Amino acid sequence: MSAAASNGGRGRRGNRPSRTIRAYGEPMLWLTGGGLATALLMIVGLLALVVYQGTGTFWPTAVVKYELETGNSVMGEVARQERFQPAASVFEALPEDQRGRALSSVASQGGYSLRRMLRTGNFELTGEHFKWVSDFEIKAETLPDWALVFERRRQGRFYGEPLAFLVGGSAVAETPEDVWKKIRDTEGEVRARWKERRGLETDDIGAVNLRLEEARLRQHGAEVAYGLGSPQAAIAAAAFAEVESVATAEFDGIRARIQALDEQNASFQILVRTAAGQSIKLALADIVRVYPANRLGLAGKVAVYLSRWAEFVSDEPREANSEGGVFPAIFGTVVMTLLMSLLVTPFGVLAALYLREYARGGVVVSTVRIAINNLAGVPSIVFGVFGLGFFCYIIGANVDQLFYASKLPTPTFGTGGILWAALTLALLTLPVVIVATEEALAAVPGSMREGSYACGASKWQTIRRIVLPRAMPGIMTGMILAIARGAGEVAPLMLVGAVKLAPNLPLDSTAPYFHAERSFMHLGFHIYDLGFQSQNSEAAKPMVFTTTLLLIAIIATLNLTAVWLRGRLRRRFMTSQF
Repeated sequence: MSAAASNGGRGRRGNRPSRTIRAYGEPMLWLTGGGLATALLMIVGLLALVVYQGTGTFWPTAVVKYELETGNSVMGEVARQERFQPAASVFEALPEDQRGRALSSVASQGGYSLRRMLRTGNFELTGEHFKWVSDFEIKAETLPDWALVFERRRQGRFYGEPLAFLVGGSAVAETPEDVWKKIRDTEGEVRARWKERRGLETDDIGAVNLRLEEARLRQHGAEVAYGLGSPQAAIAAAAFAEVESVATAEFDGIRARIQALDEQNASFQILVRTAAGQSIKLALADIVRVYPANRLGLAGKVAVYLSRWAEFVSDEPREANSEGGVFPAIFGTVVMTLLMSLLVTPFGVLAALYLREYARGGVVVSTVRIAINNLAGVPSIVFGVFGLGFFCYIIGANVDQLFYASKLPTPTFGTGGILWAALTLALLTLPVVIVATEEALAAVPGSMREGSYACGASKWQTIRRIVLPRAMPGIMTGMILAIARGAGEVAPLMLVGAVKLAPNLPLDSTAPYFHAERSFMHLGFHIYDLGFQSQNSEAAKPMVFTTTLLLIAIIATLNLTAVWLRGRLRRRFMTSQF
């Protein structure tokens, strides 16, 4: 019996199911953990690339001068370098006495050579901004002590060594040290005169043009309303003639002041020698920034770096958006995103309130919920086409017919503008707000509603005083998601208001202060324009990363502000747990 029992026991132990690693769930744990780690690694890698490339764009580098085997010289900043395998045609283009040395140099490196992309500038002389220079082409390499980098308002950068500082055509300084000192002493007053001239062009002439345009529109409106030969049209024509006469006198005075400022600034010039030995005169008024790249210490480089960043976030773009600042794009992005949030949140909350608190379950409500969920998957460009057709061509055209008939056929609201862009993105992000608000309303305990009803409160009083305050953190979550998606969208904006360059901001000091009909610049569209539409792609490439970094920072700031507000609301309406 004991043997049988023993055998039976062994039989039972032998039939016991073996415990495998799957029984404990470790493979799924490793799979899900690995998926999370991979996703985090991709996100961190992308952000690290953007931060590294974006923060290094404005750091000043040394100016290198290469004497080539051909006898020519080039000078500039090294943008990047790479190893490459030269084609046979490269060596055939070299003079015969240099071809052998070049072949030997490349053969010693296994058929490869190092080449550098040099930002040479001086576009008006060379017709190019960048030039590839290979190692086998270089005869000598130097760092010129007094190589100056000129960042100009037009035609990009210029590289050269100072020969003289000219005032009225006469040299007042002829050594590099004296020329640099005169530049430092004079550039402040020259820049002040240039800013004054810029203000006269944009503000003063703009104000006169605005008064003239308003008078012309009044005359045109009277002609349309009463006829060309009517007394009202004659009165409006006389008023326009009077305004035109005054405007002409004001224009003459402004142009005289501009001419005087131009003549003062034109007398200050810098005589510069290029690497090719050419002597060129540069007007100091056309220079945004100048510095001796190879004489800068750490403090000097930091000063140039911060100066470039300050210009980037506070100035207007120049050189086809590849240089200068992006302030109009920053302003347009923030204003459009805030306007979109103000438009989408009330409609999304009201729709969610009706679906959750008032609507009875049925086919219609189920269909609406399905439509909302499907709407979240519609491509954004479809919303752009809808916004262009509905808001611009239908709503905007009717607004123009009712209120701006005197301006027709030139549209006011019948074309892209910041209001239509905000409404289009509000439609795009509406499903996000509705779904998040519904979930927040459903999370409010039913006992709170019942307690409110028991105290005699109506349904709306219960919603307003009990449900909505406790659902507010969830509603803020929906708004945060809407901001994150809406601020980065580009495709719809290309159709309903975003432009390459907008000289007038949507918000300014002239009545009615907020101009909803104006086009605007957007950082996302600016990135697209830099990456795919710029004529100087190599100069624009670093700006793509810097603008991307700025866009991420703005979206993060908006989101963190909303998260902070959500946290405050959550702490305020937190209930005790029983």
